[in-house]
Amino acid sequence: MEPVISIKDVLVKQGEIFSLSIENLELHFRRIYTLMGSNGAGKSTLLRTMALLTLPERGTVRLADAGAGNLAQQRQKVTLVEQSPYLLKGSVSDNLAFGLKLRGIRRKEQKKRIISALALVGLEGFEPRKANELSGGEVQRVALARALVLEPKVLLLDEPTSSIDSKSLQAFEEMLSQLPENGVTIVLATHDRFMAERLGGEMLQIENGRILDRSHRLSEYNSTKENQVWPKLLNAQGL
Repeated sequence: MEPVISIKDVLVKQGEIFSLSIENLELHFRRIYTLMGSNGAGKSTLLRTMALLTLPERGTVRLADAGAGNLAQQRQKVTLVEQSPYLLKGSVSDNLAFGLKLRGIRRKEQKKRIISALALVGLEGFEPRKANELSGGEVQRVALARALVLEPKVLLLDEPTSSIDSKSLQAFEEMLSQLPENGVTIVLATHDRFMAERLGGEMLQIENGRILDRSHRLSEYNSTKENQVWPKLLNAQGL
């Protein structure tokens, strides 16, 4: 099967000191990849390159089922949630509807997707809340919901739990762990090795802009019975 993301001979330069250099990297459908590395190793740069927001000086980044020369079409397949996401002024619903309006999604379908996405991130009923009244953790979850309403094939997350409190962390991880079963490939940058082990999947180790090791398979994250509400919710929402 064709990989969902294929990166070949990519070079991204940032000043004279740092460069991202990826010879060959293929990511496959319906998997979780955790991107580990120290500060400045290149995690955020790699995510932005995968999202086609940072274009390489040479090499190719290709998303499956999108024309190699059609940048706009490829970008619709992938969504990046950055570590400090920016929310638009207005309500939570306004933020989630913004990208849907740009894609020509009708109002009825917008409402359906917004309700589903907010339920997935544990923010049911937050549609009328003002963006400037949200806590740091709520901002992070609204940003994730804003990504999910676009139904991306690839979801890129840059340190997504940095503003989430410990009480919400388990539910957040449960939700993420179920997304691949519903057609979403996740690439998640984190410093938390234990989180990577709980989520399962494959670890990508990056250092000085280069992927070092792809052979290490992480143990699967085994959910407890009482947490099975998340798979049921995901299936009910049809994501």
